[in-house]
Amino acid sequence: MSSEARMPILEHLHELRRRMFIAAIAVVVGAVIGFILRDRLLDLIVEPYERATGQSGLAFFEVGEAFSVSMKVALFGGVILAAPVWLYEIWAFVTPALSKREKRWVIPIILTLVILFMAGVGFAYWTMERALDWLLGFGGDRLTPVIGVNRYLNFAFRYLLVFGIAFLFPVFVFAAGAVGAVSSRQLRKGRRWAVLIIVTIGAIVTPTGDPLTLILLSTPLYLLYETTIWLVRFALKK
Repeated sequence: MSSEARMPILEHLHELRRRMFIAAIAVVVGAVIGFILRDRLLDLIVEPYERATGQSGLAFFEVGEAFSVSMKVALFGGVILAAPVWLYEIWAFVTPALSKREKRWVIPIILTLVILFMAGVGFAYWTMERALDWLLGFGGDRLTPVIGVNRYLNFAFRYLLVFGIAFLFPVFVFAAGAVGAVSSRQLRKGRRWAVLIIVTIGAIVTPTGDPLTLILLSTPLYLLYETTIWLVRFALKK
C-alpha cells in the first residue's frame, strides 16, 4: 500500500479515536450525574417490576452487590444522558464522505436520531410492565418470582437499549434515500422484505425472544418504515 493510500486510513483511524474519546467522556460525565441520581433512577427502573408483581423491591445476594448495582445504574444513566453526544459523534464520523448538498440533512438527521432513540427508550419503558406481567404470568399460582436485582437490571437495560437503538433504523433508511441509494418506489416494493428483516432482527435482539416483546418492537418499527417511505417521497422527491 502506498503512503498516499495509507494516510487517509490513518486519518480516519485518528478521527474515529478522537470521536470515541469525546463520546466516552460524555458517558462518564453522564454517569457521574447518574450516580448522584442513582436512587431515583433505580426506583424508576424497578417500578414496572413492582407494578407487574405487586412486590416491593428486589433482592441482592452478595455483600458488594448493592454497590455494583449503583455503578450499573449510574453507567446506564450516563449512556442515556450522553445519547445526544455519542449519536452526534457517530453520525459526524460519516459526514465527511457526504457531498455539500447531502450535508444539509445532517442537523435534522442528528436531531431525529436523538428524538427516536429517546422515543424508543420511552416506548420500551411504557411496555415493560406489560411484557413482565405476560412473562411472569407463566409461573401461575405455584411459582413465585424471586429475582435478584442484578438479573432484573440486565433484563431492563437490554430491553430499553434494544428498543432505543432499533428505533434508529428508519433514519438510516432515510439517509439511504437522501444519497440516492434507494427511492420511495423501491421502499414500497420492498415492504415484504422490510417486514421479514424487522421481524428477524426483532427476534434476535429482543432480550427474552417472546412473541409479545417481538410484536411490541416490530409494530412501531414497521410504522416508522412506512413514515420513512412518505418522507423519502415527499421531502426528498425521490
